[in-house]
Amino acid sequence: MQAILGVFFHFVGGFASGSFYIPFKKVKNWAWESYWIVGGFFSWLIVPFLAAWLTVPNFLSIITATDSTTLFWTYFMGILWGIGGLTFGLAMRYLGMSLGMSVALGYTSAFGSLIPPIYRDLFTNDTSTTFTAMIQSQGGLLVLAGVVVCLLGIAICGAAGVMKERELSDDQKKESIQEFNLRKGLIVATVSGILSACFNFGIEAGKPMAAIAVEQGSNPLFQNNVIFVVLLWGGLTTNLLWCLLLNAKNKTFGDYTNKNTPLLGNYIFAALAGTTWFFQFFFYGMGESKLGNGASSWILHMAFIIMISSLWGITLREWKGVSRKTFATIVAGVATIMLSVMLVGYGNSI
Repeated sequence: MQAILGVFFHFVGGFASGSFYIPFKKVKNWAWESYWIVGGFFSWLIVPFLAAWLTVPNFLSIITATDSTTLFWTYFMGILWGIGGLTFGLAMRYLGMSLGMSVALGYTSAFGSLIPPIYRDLFTNDTSTTFTAMIQSQGGLLVLAGVVVCLLGIAICGAAGVMKERELSDDQKKESIQEFNLRKGLIVATVSGILSACFNFGIEAGKPMAAIAVEQGSNPLFQNNVIFVVLLWGGLTTNLLWCLLLNAKNKTFGDYTNKNTPLLGNYIFAALAGTTWFFQFFFYGMGESKLGNGASSWILHMAFIIMISSLWGITLREWKGVSRKTFATIVAGVATIMLSVMLVGYGNSI
């Protein structure tokens, strides 16, 4: 039952992450940097603070009592993850939801799921959640098989993107993705995928705060919410600086008060996107409390995001005009990722 609950929570989180960019498509006549940072204030500052306040009593006192080394590494991993999150937004901008998330999260899946257990093997006294322990158990081997299958599914999705690039004219590609650019998109998706894995490392670094929260009576289901406050400060720092630089460079500071745009609607949709984005990690924390912060949790989270975003991409007609072979390829990629979810979930339950 614990494994089933964990998989369910990861599905809800994956659905939130795979869907968060939809409200951004409703923002009118704002530059990307303007709506990205407005959403970011909700993603990385307002909603995480509210979530911790509601679920972890005295969370600020836990943070202030935490040693500086733990706070530094949690925040620093947030900064690195913030760069990944920033380029993640650009990947969506240039590749669309289905292809952009598939490529970026492929790297994130591999780095985020396997490096923490390898780290525990090399630098800690932990013997239960290490890479060595995984390869010595049937469940661990199934989890690793799920990782391999997930990466295969991601490769299939990437192949579908290349096929789409070859088949469609520039005008056709830009009907659903206005700034489609495969080369630029693949570069930023690669950077995003590698650095986005730092979020998982940040959770690992902030575990002492979660432990104190549980010791003081917090529900273990929400223990990671205190970590997210510090971790996401790092993400906010990176994204705020970059977006302000772009506002200055592109002279788009006026977006925030431009009465010729639907200001109220733009703020509401950006806030909705940011809030939806945070829910991915709110539910990730709940799933992780059931399954542990190993390969299982991370790969499930990534796989569900890819699956949902790919389905959204199909629904939003990002694959309109492609051949049956190309469309069948993206469907096969999504199906392969779904198989990986079942392998990881079953491996974690035995």
